[in-house]
Order: sequence, then structure tokens, then C-alpha cells
Amino acid sequence: MHFAEYLKAAFLERWNLLAFLAGAALGLISGHADVVLPLVAAGELSYIGLLATHPKFQKYVDARQAKAARAQVTEASQQTLDRIMRALPRKSLERFEALRTQCWELRQIAGQLRHPIVEGAEQPLEESQMAGLDRLLWIYLRLLYTHFALGRFLDRANERLIRQDIEALEKRIQDLPADQESGQAQRIRKTLEENLETCRARLANFTKARDNFQLVELQIDQLENKIRTLSEMAVNRQEQEFISNEVDHVATSMMETERTMNELQFATGLAAINEETPELLRTKATQTEQ
Repeated sequence: MHFAEYLKAAFLERWNLLAFLAGAALGLISGHADVVLPLVAAGELSYIGLLATHPKFQKYVDARQAKAARAQVTEASQQTLDRIMRALPRKSLERFEALRTQCWELRQIAGQLRHPIVEGAEQPLEESQMAGLDRLLWIYLRLLYTHFALGRFLDRANERLIRQDIEALEKRIQDLPADQESGQAQRIRKTLEENLETCRARLANFTKARDNFQLVELQIDQLENKIRTLSEMAVNRQEQEFISNEVDHVATSMMETERTMNELQFATGLAAINEETPELLRTKATQTEQ
């Protein structure tokens, strides 16, 4: 962070502003503003200069700005989540809720294996495991939305008409006289060539969407099966760190899936998966407690 930003933060601190304004007001009503105000200004500059260079204050400002940045990222991810939940059809939402319930049960099993429940006491959900399961659920939910958006895109696009447009434009360009060099002729050729490039991009997008539609569906099934496998292995194996390690492994193995979704932004409109993961599992736990 630049030093000027620390100076600004020091000046805008609540108590500093109050002291500065009080000093300025006192100088104005004292009848000796020409003497008092320069002293107030000099004292203010000295104070904020010292405060802005103090390591603890700089750490405080850095932490505050980092918190604000995280809040913006969280808001962006929540907006994406709300958008997905509103758009998905009921069947997809039910599928997601079923998997979220399975994830929550998986975490409960892991907690019981790690710390057996005594006299019905509920075990807290550990942050590290919740974060890993949230990550899996977030990938899964975005996969569902990607599959839905691709299907909608393919329904609306018409490959045959796109190819017809490409052929018609190619023919028009070929039929243009090659010896015409007037400004109007050049503008016509350029417009036709740009239109042809756009149509070819549309065809490329359609082909990419069609090729990935089935792949995304298979990846949805794959992730569901991995979650089921984790649930079954959690019951049969007793290692304390097993669940956390396996969740991390599954999340890491989905990196290629995340890249696929990022490449399909033209159809889904979703931003790249670099935002904070929503707390999907904690929401499920809260609903269950209620």
C-alpha cells in the first residue's frame, strides 16, 4: 500500500477528525485565527505523519482494507449464488439439495468418528472440513447451472442457420469485384468480413457448447459419485484425518472441471471461479437445527 493511503487513513480516523475540527473551530472563534490555525495545521501534519508511519497502524489499515475486499468478494459470490438458485429448474434444485444433505451427513459422520458423541451432545462443524465440502458443493452447483445454461443456449441457437449465414457471406465476399478500390467498396468488404468473422465465432461457440454439454453432465454424475464414495468410506474407515484429506483430494481433482466452466462463460455468463465460496454447508446445518 502506498504511504499516501496511510496518510489518508490517519487523517480520516474519527478521533483525529474530531480533534482537528475542534482545533480549527477554536482558532476561528479565538480572534487569533492567523496564529492558531497554522499551529493546528502543523500539529495535524505532525500527528498524521507519525501515525501513518507506525507499523501497528499500517497493519490495522491493511487488515481493514483486506476485510473490505473480502466483503466485496463475498457479496459477489452471494449474488452469483442467488442468481443460480433463481434460474435453476426445480429438478436441478432438488438434486443439489439432496447432495447438500449428503455432504452434511458426511460431515456429521466424520465428527462422530473424530470425537464420539457423549450423551447426545452435538459436535461442532470444523471450519477446515466445512470449507472443503462447501467448495465441492459450489463446484457442483455451478456445474448444474452450466449444464442448464448450455442446454438453453443450444435450444436457442440454430447451427444450420449459422452455417447458411457463413456460406452466404463467403459467397458475397467472393462475388465482390477484386479491382474496386473506392472507399465505399472497401467499407462494404470490411463490413462483410467482420460479419463473417462474427458468424464463425458463433459457430465455434455452438460447437464448444455442444461438445461440452455431455461432458458437463458426466462431470455432475462424477462429483455425485465421489461424494457418495466419501460417505461410504467414512463409515468403514476410522482414520481421524481421512475425511479431510479425501475432501481436499476431490476438490483438487476438480480443477479441470473448473477450467471447463470458465471456458463456457459465453453461454453461462458466470464469472471465473476465483470468488469466495459461499457457506453452503453451514446454511444446511442451520436449517437442520431449526
